[in-house]
Amino acid sequence: MALWMVRTGRHGEGDELALSNGVVGIGWPAAGDLSDVTGVAALRAHLSTSYPDAKPATVANWVGQIDAFQRRMAEGDLVAVPLKSTPAVAFGRVNGPYRYVPDAPESMRHQRTVAWIREDVPRESIDQDILYSLGAFLTVCRIQRNDAESRVLALLDGSAPPVKPGLGTPAGPAEQPASDVERQPDVDFFELSRDQIRRRIGARFSGHELSRLIGAVLETEGMYVHVSPAGPDGGVDILAGEGDMGFDGVGLAVQVKSGGVVVDAPTLRELQGVMANFGATRGLMVSWGGYTKNARAEARRLFFQLRLWDADDVITRVVAVYDRLPQEIQSELPLQRIWTLVPDEDS
Repeated sequence: MALWMVRTGRHGEGDELALSNGVVGIGWPAAGDLSDVTGVAALRAHLSTSYPDAKPATVANWVGQIDAFQRRMAEGDLVAVPLKSTPAVAFGRVNGPYRYVPDAPESMRHQRTVAWIREDVPRESIDQDILYSLGAFLTVCRIQRNDAESRVLALLDGSAPPVKPGLGTPAGPAEQPASDVERQPDVDFFELSRDQIRRRIGARFSGHELSRLIGAVLETEGMYVHVSPAGPDGGVDILAGEGDMGFDGVGLAVQVKSGGVVVDAPTLRELQGVMANFGATRGLMVSWGGYTKNARAEARRLFFQLRLWDADDVITRVVAVYDRLPQEIQSELPLQRIWTLVPDEDS
């Protein structure tokens, strides 16, 4: 059994299709149906014809990934899809052969069917070295360093993970998909940095401390804020209003869920009742562990009443106002802005 990472589009445009239809897919639409293209040499020749302007090194890179997806990925293998719409990873088992779907979105024309095991594993609950491997800029690659397959299985079934080798400095993101690709793949350092920030916030601002952080963010954004003390809070962790005294415009009731709790649709409906009890006109649910698919569908129905923040939303808000946050929070969450080169798509 192998563990593979598959991206469903650069911006996650295939995430919803993958989860709802039980598939993983990749792009290269100009290549067309590859069912009759067998072997690395034939695939290389086919891609060179389909993409005549592509450099030989680029074609070699593509061959490794497509061949892995089409032939090397076996039924029963585990597959991981890092989701763009939420800070989570979907895991499933491949249960069907390669197929070409011409009317699918361009990023999903080449497909394999998958039986999803879990669609919402928070990135924070995945070990850092595995996240490092999932950060490769490749569309398809195998993840196997440090017994990754067994550890992911243990994570999915809730058993204690095996003892890991030394993971202080990752040796590299992932095994290459084929011998055509000789160098290590580039890594998405933006995503890796967010993983580090996510872990720091999860550790330093757990429990009621996350409410303190969210309250500071809302206050920095110009709201008058009351953060409930630790203990019973009547269903509201934060009350916030616009204006100097909080009496102007929107009155906001905020529930904050720290840790790995994944909020469901009934929890959102409970917040509606709490809003009425406190006279709040709008609600905000902050769930560090994310949301179920049904909860996100419910939030769409309640679009003009509720907003959802997950871990990535919190990080985005914190980074946006970081320079204006209280000094004590900055000392607990020391951040520094850096610039780094984004690899070319075809490199």
